[in-house]
Amino acid sequence: MEEELPLFYGESGKPVQATLSSLKMLDVGKWPIFSLCSEEELQLIRQACVFGSAGNEVLYTTVNDEIFVLGTNCSGCLGLGDVQSTIEPRRLDSLSGKKIACLSYGSGPHIVLATTEGEVFTWGHNAYSQLGNGTTNHGLVPCHISTNLSNKQVVEVACGSYHSLVLTSDGEVFAWGYNNSGQVGSGSTANQPIPRRVTGCLQNKVVMNIACGQMCSMAVVDNGEVFVWGYNGNGQLGLGSSGNQPTPCRVAALQGIRVQRVACGYAHTLVLTDEGQVYAWGANSYGQLGTGNKSNQSYPTPVVVEKDRIIEIAACHSAHTSAAKTQGGHVYMWGQCRGQSVILPHLTHFSCTDDVFACFATPAVTWRLLSVEPDDHLTVAESLKREFDNPDTADLKFLVDGKYIYAHKVLLKIRCEHFRSSLEDNDDDIVEMSEFSYPVYRAFLEYLYTDSISLSPEEAVGLLDLATFYRENRLKKLCQQTIKQGICEENAIALLSAAVKYDAQDLEDFCFRFCINHLTVVTQTSGFAEMDHDLLKNFISKASRVGAFKN
Repeated sequence: MEEELPLFYGESGKPVQATLSSLKMLDVGKWPIFSLCSEEELQLIRQACVFGSAGNEVLYTTVNDEIFVLGTNCSGCLGLGDVQSTIEPRRLDSLSGKKIACLSYGSGPHIVLATTEGEVFTWGHNAYSQLGNGTTNHGLVPCHISTNLSNKQVVEVACGSYHSLVLTSDGEVFAWGYNNSGQVGSGSTANQPIPRRVTGCLQNKVVMNIACGQMCSMAVVDNGEVFVWGYNGNGQLGLGSSGNQPTPCRVAALQGIRVQRVACGYAHTLVLTDEGQVYAWGANSYGQLGTGNKSNQSYPTPVVVEKDRIIEIAACHSAHTSAAKTQGGHVYMWGQCRGQSVILPHLTHFSCTDDVFACFATPAVTWRLLSVEPDDHLTVAESLKREFDNPDTADLKFLVDGKYIYAHKVLLKIRCEHFRSSLEDNDDDIVEMSEFSYPVYRAFLEYLYTDSISLSPEEAVGLLDLATFYRENRLKKLCQQTIKQGICEENAIALLSAAVKYDAQDLEDFCFRFCINHLTVVTQTSGFAEMDHDLLKNFISKASRVGAFKN
């Protein structure tokens, strides 16, 4: 007999049937504040943020899109309309029907939240106008902030101790709040009571990512440059100086390095590059830069985590802790870890960076909104994924290198121009394929079912050949992305050759940049020794033009 799913009761008293997705819990067990919630309440949590000067406040959303808060309620930061602490979860009715896309918090604390519709709500501490509502009165309930944002969709939010930043869908940054060190980027040090667009050097730039330290602000733009402003007493702006910066300034020392993400600790900064490397700068009294010492750095300094590529960096403006996750799933931490100063990246047993902050940060707060994706229903895309290479439902077989790959004619015709013509009026149920290898052709067919690929960079070169042959431009881009993520000194020349051969300009530029950045090691590889004469000539000429051979 099938086990019946349990019924839970919301605050309204109405029963909530737990779906299969609600049984895939968000793991919040490592955060002490959640010990106040019952097992039934924990089952329903979908998103959570732990904040406050001692990690004693929490906001979470449930499977049925209700928002609950719990904790000490400093400065009315729970948004309930009072300053009473609560040891039991209370529902935040004023945000009823709103879905949270992202949120951040300050030291007061104040909260800045963006909904999936792109609206901004703020509440909590407001002595420095950090709520952006034009006053300095603490906000006891969420306030919709629309001044200068009314036609904008906000996609990311970040808070410093007492200032706030938001990023819009068109790549603009707005800031408000405390500005004693220029962290609002307005060019003055007067506090900013309402959202103001950050311009100057950012005027015509498209920003992709924002972050705040205690009293500084950062933005990554679409070409991989990093712009910084605000307090710089510990070198946290990475400009080689310690002077504050009242307007955005580019981090010139990162010239030629493409940054994808930035994360800020209390007074230190981490960036992640498109090659999966981490650079750090700023305060280092707890070893939070991971450089093996406790000396502050005012210039970007590489952090050696391990040979594997880094895919995620984590830091939080209230802590001196750093964390990173590798492509292989290893999680490292360094900096202030439960009172210890860890001066080099330390391999943990955790599977996510969030757990580092739950167990080792002081205070134990979340560095981002914790969330879990529901998986109770198979979408059309997921159903198709399951049918790939399924002999039970297939009506077509490809014979490649003596092995069969099972497919469905109708799907191939819908998904690919080549098959639309080649399978038209073709009743064969076996197609022999000799032009491409089994792994490459299987990856191509699987892509038509899944929209994704999973290959080594070397195999992705073969798939790039196929994608070029079949004029599959999106697949071509995916192959280039896979090759970028798997590039290393040993295979860099082979991948550069492939990029040239298949006229993949963006990939060629990336491989060339990688070779220049790792020139000494690359020139000692067998790939370089066996390099095609014309390509070698072209490489040397191009490398000379960018000054690679200067002393």
